[in-house]
Amino acid sequence: MIGKSSLLAILFAVLLPLEVYAAEKVKSIRVWKAPEYTRVVLDLTGAVDHQVFMLKSPDRLVLDLTNTVSPKSLSSLDFSGSPVSGIRHAKRESSGVRFVLDMREAVKPKSFLLKPNDRYGDRLVVDIYPLSKSVKKSDKVHSAKSIVATGKRDIVVMIDAGHGGEDPGAIGPGRLREKDVVLSIARELKKQLDATKGFKAKLTRTGDYYISLRGRTRIARKQKADLFISIHADAFHKKSARGASVWALSDRGATSEMGRWLAQKENDADLIGGVGNVSLDDKSDVLKEVLLDLSMTNSLKSSLDVASIVLGEMGKVAHLHKKHVEQAGFAVLKSPDIPSILVETGFISNPTEAKNLGSLAFRKKMAKQLTRGVRRFFENKPPVGTYLAWVKAGRPSVASVPKQKTHKVEGVAKKVTKTHSPKSGSVAKYKVKHGDSLSRLAKKYSVSVNELKKINGLKNSVIHVGQLLKVPVNRS
Repeated sequence: MIGKSSLLAILFAVLLPLEVYAAEKVKSIRVWKAPEYTRVVLDLTGAVDHQVFMLKSPDRLVLDLTNTVSPKSLSSLDFSGSPVSGIRHAKRESSGVRFVLDMREAVKPKSFLLKPNDRYGDRLVVDIYPLSKSVKKSDKVHSAKSIVATGKRDIVVMIDAGHGGEDPGAIGPGRLREKDVVLSIARELKKQLDATKGFKAKLTRTGDYYISLRGRTRIARKQKADLFISIHADAFHKKSARGASVWALSDRGATSEMGRWLAQKENDADLIGGVGNVSLDDKSDVLKEVLLDLSMTNSLKSSLDVASIVLGEMGKVAHLHKKHVEQAGFAVLKSPDIPSILVETGFISNPTEAKNLGSLAFRKKMAKQLTRGVRRFFENKPPVGTYLAWVKAGRPSVASVPKQKTHKVEGVAKKVTKTHSPKSGSVAKYKVKHGDSLSRLAKKYSVSVNELKKINGLKNSVIHVGQLLKVPVNRS
């Protein structure tokens, strides 16, 4: 026999709206706009099952969430500058909710769930990629062919402001967010480097949006960067921790990255050698390993060199956490062809340093010291073919060397040793630089690989950094 209390419980359950039993709720929706995609984030009370699909005529993106309560209303969302023109939602016949995003153009969506962390609960993320791959002129690779042709190109520095968008980074006193601090420093560093003759700075992100760690290094490679600087603000559970630091890739991290590159076929077409043009797709497995080893060894050495100089400059305006460059296997530093450093500008968890990091004046000081460190490094070791290399060589010119025939090799006027190549013309001495290959030199000097091998008495196509080669000039 059913008791009175049990009967009341059954009756109460029958009369309750179905929404009470919906497992989860959509608490809020946020939008992040990046140059390559738009991210829509649904904050949830828990994980949900979902389905994403497209409808045409007109283009719409449909997002179905099962066993979920529909939000009473949507806050005003800014979709300007994105493929999305608007969003609407409705309760589905079964327990759940459907969101419809109206599109201005055809798109390709990607969705995934994120588990709770110390800042957010469960989230459903939908990344919306336009199918049209139009690239703004300002985002194109810095070509400046006329400058390159004269051997006086700018040194390209890729500045990476850590975190962004859904990832705020560390949070300091007064809700000071790492992603905001480092973007401000990155912008100031770009401004100062751009004002320095011989330099051109680029930003991995120009606003508040997220870029994957590998995506950041891909941007640097696409822009043919000579140096990659990732800017962060440290945090620790003890507020007493303080000091700026500079990091480079560890030897173990470099070794594992080389293995990853050799193991993944999609890397074969990527370039190595920084601003050089050395492709792996036409190399034997042994040569691939040799080239990558040389590239990563050289990049790591350069990374440690520039890190040491930058650390010294930072120490003039900030307390240093350690007096030496530290090393770790940060993914963002694992580019095999570009010297890369990670700069921790201070502990945002330390009240005193958080106050500094929150100050525009301090950010400018920090950017100034970073600029000085970068300048010092490249003035000492300028890449071949750059304006700084031309300056370091004493601004040589053909007119300043009377009665001697000269030829410009990689932007530096050199004396020509008059010998005869197998075809008409003369040859000059060329010192092999990091990133060079015999095929690249053959293309540069309009000669076949076999002819270069014959001129230099080479048995194979392997060349080494520092090796002197004969290259043809003044060919008829």
